[in-house]
This record gives sequence, C-alpha cells and structure tokens, in this order.
Amino acid sequence: MTEARPTAPGPASLWERDREVTALEKAVDTLCADRSSSGGLLVFCGEAGLGKTALLAETRRIAELRGCTVWSARGGETLRSVPFNVVRQLLQPALVTMLPEEAREYLGDGYDIAGPALGIADPGERQADPQGVCDGLVDAVRRLAERDWPLVLLIDDAHWADQETLRWLAALAERLREVPVLVVVARRPGEIGGDSARHLDAVAAAAARPVSTLDALTPEATAGLTRATVGAHADAPFCREVWAVTGGNPYETVELLAKVQDSELTPTEVSAGELRALNRSARGRGLVARLEGLGVDATRFAWAAAILGEAISVRLVAQLTTMDRDAAARCAALLRTARILTVPDPADPRADDGELEFVHPLIATAVYNSIPEGLRTAMHGIAAQVVTDSGLGAAAASRHLLQVHPDDDAELVDQLREAAREHLAVGAPDAARRCLERALEEPPRPEAHARVLYELGCATLLTAPATTIGHLQTALAMPGLDGDARVDAVFRLSQALLHNDQPEQAVRTVAAEAARHDAGPARLRLQAVQYMWEGVYAGESATPGRSERLAQLARTCAGRDNSERALLILRAFDAMTHGENAVEVVELADRALVNGRLAPGLGWTDTEWGVELLMMLGSAYAYADHLDRAESLFAEALRAYTSAGWSGGHLALAHAFLGLAYRRQGRLKDAEEVLRESLRLAERVGRGLPLYWSATCGLVDTLLARGHVDEAWSFAERYGFAPPYPSTIVLPDIRSVRGRLLLATGRTEEGVNELEAAEKAAAARGGHNPVLAPWTADLARALASDDPARAARLAVDARRQAERFGTDTAIGEAVRCAAALETGQRKVRLAQQAVTYLEASPCLYEHAAARVEYGIAARSAAELNRGLALARSCGADGLAERALAARRTLETGGPPP
Repeated sequence: MTEARPTAPGPASLWERDREVTALEKAVDTLCADRSSSGGLLVFCGEAGLGKTALLAETRRIAELRGCTVWSARGGETLRSVPFNVVRQLLQPALVTMLPEEAREYLGDGYDIAGPALGIADPGERQADPQGVCDGLVDAVRRLAERDWPLVLLIDDAHWADQETLRWLAALAERLREVPVLVVVARRPGEIGGDSARHLDAVAAAAARPVSTLDALTPEATAGLTRATVGAHADAPFCREVWAVTGGNPYETVELLAKVQDSELTPTEVSAGELRALNRSARGRGLVARLEGLGVDATRFAWAAAILGEAISVRLVAQLTTMDRDAAARCAALLRTARILTVPDPADPRADDGELEFVHPLIATAVYNSIPEGLRTAMHGIAAQVVTDSGLGAAAASRHLLQVHPDDDAELVDQLREAAREHLAVGAPDAARRCLERALEEPPRPEAHARVLYELGCATLLTAPATTIGHLQTALAMPGLDGDARVDAVFRLSQALLHNDQPEQAVRTVAAEAARHDAGPARLRLQAVQYMWEGVYAGESATPGRSERLAQLARTCAGRDNSERALLILRAFDAMTHGENAVEVVELADRALVNGRLAPGLGWTDTEWGVELLMMLGSAYAYADHLDRAESLFAEALRAYTSAGWSGGHLALAHAFLGLAYRRQGRLKDAEEVLRESLRLAERVGRGLPLYWSATCGLVDTLLARGHVDEAWSFAERYGFAPPYPSTIVLPDIRSVRGRLLLATGRTEEGVNELEAAEKAAAARGGHNPVLAPWTADLARALASDDPARAARLAVDARRQAERFGTDTAIGEAVRCAAALETGQRKVRLAQQAVTYLEASPCLYEHAAARVEYGIAARSAAELNRGLALARSCGADGLAERALAARRTLETGGPPP
C-alpha cells in the first residue's frame, strides 16, 4: 500500500482539512465582497487536539492576506466564572486604544451600557440589566464592524467561555444579517450543560452551514506528516505505529514526533516499540513527570501560571511564588524550551511584552490538576491577594476567592459581597450569585448573615424568583434586617412571589408585615404594596371591602410623599377597573403627579416601587379617555429603559403598554409594530410570564381591529393564547379579546362561553369598566339572534355602566351596541348618537366603526366615505373593506349588508 500525502502540506493540524479551509476562504471572500454584505458564522467542533486552534490560525492568515481586521479570544477551563472574560478579550484591545471621547462616540448610548462590561467605563450605581448589557455588546460589535470592516472575530475553546459571553454570542449570531462581521467559533462537543449549552446550541443553529465536526487523521495523512517531520526515510511500520499510538490526533502526533526528534529515535520498524513510552511522556502523568524533571522552581512557576490562567506575566508569577524576578525569568525560558509555555502570537493584539500562555489547553489542564489540592487552594488565596494588591478590584479577585476553603473569615465575606456588587453593576447577576452563595458558606458573622441573604435575594430576583423567595424568607426570619432594609426585603419578597405566580402569598406577606408596624411611612408603604398586588391579582373574588378601604385611605392622602402618591395611583386604577366616574379617576391620577410629572423616586427606573405601579397610572389615563397622558407616560418609559440599557422584561412591558395607548388611539399600524417588538423581547425573558400575556393579548386585539382575523387566529395558536390564563390581570382584558377572536373565526359557542366567563369574573370582582373589558357588548351581539331578550338586557346594562363611567368612548360604544340590536329608524337614530359620542372620543378606530355602521343603517354614501377615510387613516383594513362593500351595494341599489 502506498502512503498518500494531502494535496497541501500546511501545518500539521491542517492535514485533511481542505473542506474546512475552503469554507473559511469562501466566508472571508463573501465578507470582503461588499461593505453592505451580511455577516457570517462558522462553527468547528472536535475533541481536544484535533486542530480547531490551527483552523482559527489559518482563518487569521487568510483574512489578513485579504486586508481584514482580525480579533481573537479564547475560553479557559479555570476562567468560566469570570463574567465577560472572552468578549473582553475580543473587543477591549480595540477600545482601550481610543480616547474615552472617541470610544463614547463610536459606541454612542451603548458606552454607558456595554462599557462597564468591557472594562472601559466605570459602572453606574444602579444594577445593570443583563439583557440590556447583552444588547449593548451586540451593538458595540455592529459599530466597530462599520469602523474596522472587514472584521473577523475568532473564538477558541468556546465550550469554556463564560456564560455572559455565550449569551452575547448567541444574541450576535441571531443578528449577523445586519452586522457585517465574520465569526468563527471552535469548541469541543459536550463539556457543558445548562444555559451555557443552550446558548452554544443557539449559536450552532444560527450558523450559515452545518457545524463542521473534525475527525482524526487517517493513517495515510499521519504517515505523510511523520515523513514531513522526521524524514522521508520513515518506514511504513513506524508511520503506522505513530497513527496507532496517537489515534490520529494531530496535536498528539506533533508532540510525539517532536519527542522522536529530541530523542534522535530512528524512524524504522525496529524503533516503533518505543513510541508508546514517548507518547506517555507528552501527556497526563507523563507530562507532569517531565515538568517535575525541570526542577522545583520551574514546577512552581508552571503551577502559578495555571492558577492565574490568563495574563500570565513573569511579574505576577514571581509575586505568587515569592521568587525573585531573575529566577522567575529563567523558569519562564525553561518552560518555553520544554514546549509547556509559549509567548502569544505577536499578530494577536492581546499579546503584551512579558505575557505567556500555555502551548495547548490540554497542557494547562494537566498542570492545574497536578497541583496538590491543599496547595492549589492556598495558591488561589494568594492569587486573590496579588490581584487585589494590583488594583484590579474585588470582582477580578473573586474567581480565586471562590476556590478558597471556608474558614469563618469575615474579611473574605466582605470581599465577596463587594465583588457581587461589582458584578451586578456590569450586568452579571449569575457571577454575583456565585460570590454571595460562597460568602454564605464561610459563613458570615451573625450580624451580617441576614444582609448577605438579602443581597443574594436581590441578585437572583430577575433570574430565579423561586430561589429568591427562599433566600428572602430566611433573611427575614433572622435578626439583622431592620427599618427600611426590612421593608424593602418584604417588598422584594412579594415581587418574587408575584413573578413566581404566587400572588395570594405575595398579598399575605406584605399584609402580615404591615400589621407589625405602627402608623407611619413604613406601614403606609406596605399597605400600598398590598393594595397594588391585590389590584393586579386576577383571582375569582376580590377581597371583601377592599375598594372601600382603599378609597377611605386614599381620602387621607394629599400626595405629600411617594407612599401617598402610590395610594392615589392605586385608588385611581381601582376606580377605573370598576367603572367608577372617569373624572374622579383622572383627578386622583393627577394628584399623584408633581407639576404634571412623576415625582423623584417614582420614575420608571426607580426600584423602590416597581414598574407595576406606573403601568397602573398610565392604564387609568388610557381607559379614562386621556390617551395623550397615557402615551406620554409609556413613551417616557420606553426612553428611560432604552437609555438605561434595560432591554429585558421592563422594555417589553413599555412596548406593550405603548402599544395599548396606540391601539386605544386608533393608531393600529403603530400599535402592531410596537406590540410585535414587545413580544420579541418578552420571548427572550420567557413564555408564560404576565408581560408575555400582555404583549400577546394586545397584538391579537390589534390584529382583530385591523380586520386581520386569520392572522390573529394563527398568531394565537402559535403563541398559546388560550386558557389557562395567568393569575394576574392582563390589559386589555384577556377573556374579552379571546372571546372576540373566537366569534370572529366562527366559533360562536366557544366565543359565547369565553365572554360568559368574563362576565362571571367581573361579577366576582365587583363590577367592571365596559371599555376595559368590553365583553358586554360583544356578548349582546353574539346572542342577538338566539336570545334577543338577554341581548337587550345586556345592552341596557352596558349603557348603564357606560354612563356611570361617563367617558364619550364608553357611552358611544354602548350606544353602538344598542344600535346593532335594533332595526329601522330606531337603529338609524342610535347609530347617529353613537357617532356623536365617538366623534368627541380620542379613539379613532371606534369613531370609524360608528361612522361605517351609521352609513350602512342610514344608507348614506357620504357617511360611508367618512367612515372609509377614518378606517384607512387608522389602518383598519377590514373596516375599510366593509365600508367599500356597503358603498358598492348602495351604488347598485342592493339591500344594505
């Protein structure tokens, strides 16, 4: 058999990689073709030593030959707890060379959001939103890609990247069509689980071509590589044994052949039996034995380098090992000669004079694992001190502190708490959680224990409400949380319970704490929170006398502080939902403002009260026909969250409620646009949450108003818009919208059942606003043929409720309902009355519908034309088609539709 050699010799790890290199060349050429070209993504997967790093090096060579900018980064097995480690390696070098003003100009609003995560800007005082930081980092790449086009990003050992980087990478992968950058990722299969695995799966799914899984070298390629390295005289049995010993692993093959050369072994069949022993010396215990053979100092140096993991400089290693600088430099040279450490590629912008790295991750792992466990722990403790003394901060030292054995060290607890605060400030709550959980193991001193639990609960509130509940309940049962801190802990516990779909428990928790306090600001705040959670709870029955007690308490409030303002807002929302006089609703809402604006401490990004309160305020205005104020409030929320980099649930809610305001105004196209964006954001947070239902319900309602019935049904099916419903109130009323959807699609019996369920829920809660939950009018229309008597009673009840509420919209809609049940001149008169009321309403869609219905009833082409113009202006396509059909019927003399 003749041994074959690959068509291109190349580096050892590129043998039999023609397919992968061709894909790389094509991807780079596509990127370089046009500045407007979309980005690309390639993923190479293979076990250790199969040549992933060599492929990335080849990518750099190909890209730089074509004039590309290339940035690279690598994950590290001992560095996975360092948030944003890999993305910092990628982007930080390009940004630290800029002046702060230049970096701010390139990153725009993202400078204050992503800058702290990248280590180029100081974090703010407020906890950063993880999703906002992730989006800010994606935008940073977009901006840098525009400046440094064509830009190629290389990420090696992605399986060891930190979770924050992987989240960013998954988000970037989804947006590469709009970001002109080529991303090449190398990873091992398996290795990780949980969220990190999910993010890597998302990256693989977004790749333009299937993941390239690397195979070991064939015997033929191994023979070619052997002869290219040790000489053409290497015989076939020797080459075959090289392949058998290494399994065709390129890295192990190269290391073994280097050993063959060092030992001057003759590459013939006679010497082949020695290959296995040589191979053992290049890996595992053999590597450790070889390291120990270099001497105690060299071993200590290698251990210290493995502990540091990154930014391995002779200076830091000398500090960690207490060597003098010259001895440390000699050890570094010795380890380079032994191919254990190396100097980074000078082409790598991360390389710095004096920095070292391990030749291969396999070597780094073997060295780290060879350190005796007790010594390894002690070295991490010393490394934490070295990092701290270097001025790098508690967060940088925390990965070492996490490895130290618990020892009742109060100072270590303080360091971990400070590290957690730094992690939260840059948008890394998982890293903060790890620090605080480790602090609890120390454990903290009794006087600080409850505080640490409280801080841990705050760190996990957004990501793990169920975990938060346990931490905060334990903290509140211990001494150490008093005064405002205790009240705040109770509030956050109730938030977590609500987010965990335990609203009744949330109410009981704040009620019990309020009963412990005498009259004063703390009790008033807790009472307000109790009423707030009762207000958003959609249980089968309201707390007896709740509205009366709230009204009585609100009468004592003049808006002197935020607790009183909160109670005024809650009273306004309660009055609105129950259909009380709209003028009083607006007066209550206005009294909660300061000179027409939100009071300090009650802003959208303030955390003392939560977003729910301000959503109630805006909703009270929206359904009381003060849509300009509602739109202003929700638009302010959108600006505040965008500016602060909050692009998770808060931004999703802001879009949902701005969509609600647009829908009420009749700006249906605008409503659909922002509601679709709300749903996109809500999907990232997670299905099933109240904010997800708000986005879904609002969008279905808007699509129905536009007349896109089939799309609304398809959308509802795809996104699970059906029972069981959440236990919190959803705006618009979820049963009313679902009932209208069923009726519109011809599922009349199901629709009637859904609307009757809405009727039952409203009765249990003590009444309803006929505009907020318009089931009455829809149910009356649905029953008009089969049960006209009941339909008439419902219409009368709708008119009574509307006049009680008193807005033009409510009364006009009730009159429209009554007109739909009549015939002849009475129908015409009622339809005309509906137009009169709705013409004065700010709700354009309802006005348009009334005009069209009046035109049909009165057989008036002029009214139909007015209705048609209004329908078109608000994007109500179905209503416009109905007006056109009615006008054609009039023109042909046919009966009214």
